[in-house]
Amino acid sequence: MPYWRAKLPSGVRSPFQVYVNGVPQELGVDYRVSEGELLFEREVVHQRLGPWAWFLGFWGIGTYKRNDEIDIRYEIAGQPQVGRVTEITPPS
Repeated sequence: MPYWRAKLPSGVRSPFQVYVNGVPQELGVDYRVSEGELLFEREVVHQRLGPWAWFLGFWGIGTYKRNDEIDIRYEIAGQPQVGRVTEITPPS
């Protein structure tokens, strides 16, 4: 099965919670974990803005491209932390 792969931010250790666009995801149902990556069966898209999109944004003209945000909530020494996945790889 092809998976979209999202590399976990450094320092994230189990247990952690995963959110896609603010919606909680369930381990084994929505995603799996393998070798420091989250594996999603459904499409997850991370758009990188090129110079043209930045230029339009500067003038207040938005773009309507899909951009899924994956946030990870975890704890270090009892302190809550939030990390954002910045690298998503589509299936090959």
